[in-house]
Amino acid sequence: MPVVVLVGTLDTKGPELRYLRDRLRELGVSEVVLVDCGIRSTATDADITAEAVAAAGGERRSRLADAPERGVAVAAMARGVTAVVTRLHADGRLDAIVGVGGSSGSAMIAPALQQLPVGVPKLLVSTMASGDTRPYVGTSDIALLYPIVDIAGLNTLSERILSNAAGAIVGMASAAQRFRPRHPARPVVAATMYGVTTPCVEVARAWLEDHGYEVLVFHATGPGGQAMEALVRAGHISGVLDITPTELTDELVGGAFSAGPGRLEAAGAVGIPQVVALGATEIATFGPRRACPSATGSAGSSRTTTTSRSCVSTRPRRHGWATCSLASSMLPVAR
Repeated sequence: MPVVVLVGTLDTKGPELRYLRDRLRELGVSEVVLVDCGIRSTATDADITAEAVAAAGGERRSRLADAPERGVAVAAMARGVTAVVTRLHADGRLDAIVGVGGSSGSAMIAPALQQLPVGVPKLLVSTMASGDTRPYVGTSDIALLYPIVDIAGLNTLSERILSNAAGAIVGMASAAQRFRPRHPARPVVAATMYGVTTPCVEVARAWLEDHGYEVLVFHATGPGGQAMEALVRAGHISGVLDITPTELTDELVGGAFSAGPGRLEAAGAVGIPQVVALGATEIATFGPRRACPSATGSAGSSRTTTTSRSCVSTRPRRHGWATCSLASSMLPVAR
């Protein structure tokens, strides 16, 4: 059975973490490594104590407990958790990881989960899992479980949720150990897609697959573009078919689907081929229709949570931005 790392704050979530550890053992997990990141924790039953986590972050736990600014302590413990977790994985003592936290706990745990490779099972039971989850997920494959109630004592509901969390991470870990790719390794092309560019990308994907390439399609919703560029920088991508750099427009006008100001730069920085079209760059996406700024352009399609708007007036700026980003490429640029 896999080794599961369990992370949380034993000073505020002790009963819940110990309950989850017991459930994991009942499900046959051979080793549960309990990592304590409690700022005021003096618990001794953790496999890696809060003192050790603080030290890994370059601090003393007692000093952090007395710090007047809690944010400083949270940041230090987050560094410590990341250092501990990445070391456990490098040493072969982490097949899967589950974290339990409220707002501060999630802020300490999530960065560590984000640093683990894609495919390593990662689950975060968090009261922050219903809302803006981008700070916790980032561009990683983290699964979130919302506990309904605050993680503040064991009760019938929290015990059921934590039991489900144990089953989920054990199932994910078991599946990860059995996983075998269906196809031999092939050159990987990354493509970006949005609703209006789907027909184009589907035709291109079919052609590339017929000619021996594997195609990873990224939904151009902000995290999609960020995830693609992170994989490019990590060396997992052989070429980029950037049909849909619409996230540039959202960055320009303050839309919901921005991928940050560095969008379009990764492929050029690492020196791999890329083809860039301007698909969907006339569109910016905001929240519900009532939240749309009226100055951005005419209304387009509206869903329950997002509204698209036409932003034709931004054409000179977005085209100029794209040109400047591509001009920094290590490879020759054809326009």
